[in-house]
Amino acid sequence: MSLADKLKDKKVLVTGVTGFVGEALLHRMIGDLPGTTVVAIIRPKGSLTGADRMAQLLKKDIFKPFYGEGTEHADAEALTAARIQVVEGDLSDVPELPKDLDIVVHCAGDVSFDPPIHEAFTTNVLGTKSLLERIVETGRQVHYVHISTAYTAGRRRGAIPEAPVDHSVDWRTEAEAGMAMKARIEEQSRSAPMLAKFRKDAEKLHRRAGHLTAATDTERRRTEWVAKKLVETGTERARSLGWTDCYTFTKALGERVVEEFSAKLPTSIVRPAIIESAVQSPHPGWIEGFKMAEPLILAYGRGELPEFPASPDSVVEIIPVDHVVGAICAVMATEPELSKPEYYHVSSGARNPLTFEQLYAGVRAYFSKHPFDLGERGAVRLPVWKFPGGDSVESMLRYGERAHKIADKIITHVPRGERTRKYARELDVQKRRLDFLRRYMDLYSEYAQAELQFIDDNVLALHNALEGDDREKFWCDTSIVDWQHYLQEVHCPSVTDSLRRLDVVRKKRNKALAESAGVLKKVEPQQDAEVIAAFDMDGTLLSSNVIETYLWMRLPELDSHQRVGEIGAMLRKLPKLISAERKDRGTFLRTIYRRYEGADLEELNRIVDELLAEHVLERLSGDAVRRIREHRAAGHKTILITGAVRPLTRPLEPLFDEIVAAELAVDDRGRCTGFLSGPPLVGESRAAWIKHRARGTNIDLSKSYAYADSHSDLPMLQVVGNPVAVSPDVSLFRAARAARWQIVDWKTPSTSSRLELPGVNA
Repeated sequence: MSLADKLKDKKVLVTGVTGFVGEALLHRMIGDLPGTTVVAIIRPKGSLTGADRMAQLLKKDIFKPFYGEGTEHADAEALTAARIQVVEGDLSDVPELPKDLDIVVHCAGDVSFDPPIHEAFTTNVLGTKSLLERIVETGRQVHYVHISTAYTAGRRRGAIPEAPVDHSVDWRTEAEAGMAMKARIEEQSRSAPMLAKFRKDAEKLHRRAGHLTAATDTERRRTEWVAKKLVETGTERARSLGWTDCYTFTKALGERVVEEFSAKLPTSIVRPAIIESAVQSPHPGWIEGFKMAEPLILAYGRGELPEFPASPDSVVEIIPVDHVVGAICAVMATEPELSKPEYYHVSSGARNPLTFEQLYAGVRAYFSKHPFDLGERGAVRLPVWKFPGGDSVESMLRYGERAHKIADKIITHVPRGERTRKYARELDVQKRRLDFLRRYMDLYSEYAQAELQFIDDNVLALHNALEGDDREKFWCDTSIVDWQHYLQEVHCPSVTDSLRRLDVVRKKRNKALAESAGVLKKVEPQQDAEVIAAFDMDGTLLSSNVIETYLWMRLPELDSHQRVGEIGAMLRKLPKLISAERKDRGTFLRTIYRRYEGADLEELNRIVDELLAEHVLERLSGDAVRRIREHRAAGHKTILITGAVRPLTRPLEPLFDEIVAAELAVDDRGRCTGFLSGPPLVGESRAAWIKHRARGTNIDLSKSYAYADSHSDLPMLQVVGNPVAVSPDVSLFRAARAARWQIVDWKTPSTSSRLELPGVNA
């Protein structure tokens, strides 16, 4: 009797139908089991109901052959009405189930190898328990088919039978402890020592931008630490008890739950190995998303996976998804006895092993024939794996991580410039690669070095019992798979196709970006709102800094002996000044401006007007001047916001509608006291000033602009809709790239020399 006949008129509930295996199972049931009715538990997502998500699923290409002719939407609805019943809900709150179920196939679960510990228990253990309780409530002898994983065997070696996993771990105790971890780790993250660490790390990067910016980053670091710790806790607990990771650990405990309920429900447990793309159905190479091997295959093809911590003769337990689905359908037609669960390993290593050396050879052969194209650099140079062992690979990775850390520390302290930003980009690319390698080495090294042989006699018996053309429709004998054909002609072409198409789009985008690099978006007039364009001065409009401009202002009124002394004093203080500037720009500015004590403010104005104006204008970037004029022509309000003292801004007054600068306090004789009349506008105070300026007016900050060069100006740039990083330092450069802001270089005219001191060298 065929499977279609055995399962005719059966009502089958499937969980996880929107997942990889669930979708493939739904496709097979609709196409090859025409007499069955599917009940799908689907949770709502956003504004979509469970029924909406099923409708979306059925619009995928693999289901279109079932529609026939006519309007696809109508045919999809007809298909749903005839064969599919949707029940809204998820494993965290399993709804009441139909009372006439015959079979339940539980495909849903957390399939991440490194989930947070509480999420893994919620889905893989407690969710399974809730589902089983709901099935028992129906009062029927429902055949429960549980989809687990072959790796519930844990870190064992040798032959693994199709039988219960031998362990004495109490799933109730572990579930209670695992669920409590989130609250414990959250509490730990809020302790004074941990908060102090997060804050100090954030302030080290953001103290120049301001306390609130640092506070935001402090909380980001805390929440990321919590998430990371929850993953690490799950992994370490799993390994302490003999499993590879939290996923296999909780799936094994989920099996214990299932085994307890087998006294009430006839039960089958299906344990697939590493599920990959289809050999034949729905079509060769069909796969949804990236599974276990795909990130590594793609990284190798891009030349970014120099080695892998596997033994060349170790077996890779890969299984095509259509073999898994075929086995599930065959299992559905069996009739297990109460209290005697049946176990099925859907794997390949026992009778058709694929070794890591063979996997490497197949993938390398594919990319040798069909390399990724790097454009001007030509084809990717493929790494040559020598399989030196896990310890050697780990040493190589640690060396790379240490070298990157040193280089990154250096790059943030060298003078800014185009070359510095180029090195920063390269370091960022290297960091992404190192992070990728670290994640996957830590995640997969256990699997790569596993020496397991999954016995699959029960699955082979299922296959041999198939009659007629069922052996073609529901095949589950992996001995027929030609691995080199599968890798080179089916799997690799499928997983690289989407990336190659994406590369075409990316190349076009990168070409357009390269052509428009440094070209700012056109400024457009706004009829419905007022727009401001805020500009920083030092480093943005002109190549200068506060120490330079102080010397410009002070040296002309000193005699030659005093000039030498003043320059010497500044040179001696320079290391401390640089250190102070990196910690707190406001304190740094106040330190510099203390040296104006005793200066005549009117004399400073005269020096600027008669001696410095021409020099300042010569140092002014032509690109900056043109951009300011574009804004004025568009009717935008131009504002200069600077920490420089007001006298120095006098040459720039014709360019701006408003200038906000540091105001030197004077005594009743007009002499500078060495203090400011108010706090300098730096960091977050600039953003606060802009928001205050816009409050109660027609100014639309979402359409406004800001231009700055320093990480300390990050809050000002964040407050407008059109931020522009101008010749940025490394920290701002990275922030701008992450936020996809425009980045430009405004160069100082070549006729200007930084060694020239106006009024002194003349």
